[in-house]
Amino acid sequence: MSDSELEEVFKSFCAFGAGSKDTTAAMDNAKFGKLFRDLKLYDKKFTSTDTDIIFNRPEVKSKTERKINFSQFKKALELCAEKKYGSKGDVQKLIDKIVAGKGPGTSGATKAVKTGGVDRLTDTSKYTGSHKERFDESGKGKGLEGRKDFDEKASAGYVGGYQGKDTYDKTH
Repeated sequence: MSDSELEEVFKSFCAFGAGSKDTTAAMDNAKFGKLFRDLKLYDKKFTSTDTDIIFNRPEVKSKTERKINFSQFKKALELCAEKKYGSKGDVQKLIDKIVAGKGPGTSGATKAVKTGGVDRLTDTSKYTGSHKERFDESGKGKGLEGRKDFDEKASAGYVGGYQGKDTYDKTH
């Protein structure tokens, strides 16, 4: 496997969860751990604690740095291979597993549920009262227009159905 394939995997994990403004190819400790977790490289001998320790070793990065670049990443992989397989010479075995694996995943992310009572609660056509005013015919929310009452009666301090505005002084 070539360095370019490994670098592509490195960049994909660096970019995972980063905003569009963050274009640097640098990996923090959380994404370093995510790489090993997503590719199922942990076992009883090699754990997430080991990756945390290796990520912060002085051979990999200085204490003031928060992220590592690709060359520091390769050095960290050597140390991980030594911990996992017993020698730094087995780094190619680890690299092959990383390159053969897929990119970052979102396993465990919450998915929308449409069963049981939830289906009924999310159907905007069944809403009544003031709640039905919050959505248009297609079921899309109106935003502030649907939540605010812009009626002049409401701003004058009268309740919605009151018909006798300014009649109190005349009758009393």
